[in-house]
Amino acid sequence: MSHYQHPSAVVDDGAKIGEGSRVWHFVHVCSGARIGKNVSLGQNVFVGNKVIIGNDCKIQNNVSVYDNVTLKEGVFCGPSMVFTNVYNPRSLIDRKDEYRNTMVNKGATLGANCTIICGITIGEFAFVGAGAVVNRDVPAYALMVGVPARQIGWMSEFGEQLRLPLEGEAEDVCAHSGARYVLRGHTLQRKEPEA
Repeated sequence: MSHYQHPSAVVDDGAKIGEGSRVWHFVHVCSGARIGKNVSLGQNVFVGNKVIIGNDCKIQNNVSVYDNVTLKEGVFCGPSMVFTNVYNPRSLIDRKDEYRNTMVNKGATLGANCTIICGITIGEFAFVGAGAVVNRDVPAYALMVGVPARQIGWMSEFGEQLRLPLEGEAEDVCAHSGARYVLRGHTLQRKEPEA
């Protein structure tokens, strides 16, 4: 076995888990799940059949990653945050054919106890604050807080808030990494150093 699995964890036959990943206490991984390398699944995590988790993701305790959720490389899911996959669930009505796809792109952070409503895309390195409820697409690098979540700023790839307006023409440098970011309209991009 190329990954660590706690004796209390249940990994169904057919599940794929990459090298160096860690599956902790009371985790359940369903047979169709695809999990990359160096992933950490904290205590009491559930991973559904139609789930893809990229390399280097960290899923903290008490998170359920339901069918039709895709996490790209390096996504952080804080303790007890919530994914959904049906927009209008009813116990008495079967809606398994109505699952909506949710995409969380590279390096995004989903803070503790936040809720991600199904059918949306979270941009690269976006940062969703603790307890927020996200019900629409989130731009790359956006800092989102509140219920419903609204954008209040921009975050660097290092995880530091940048001193930029929400839209317009501006630039800033991450105080910790020195990386430069350029805002054009309502799109933020990291500016690569000139060779």
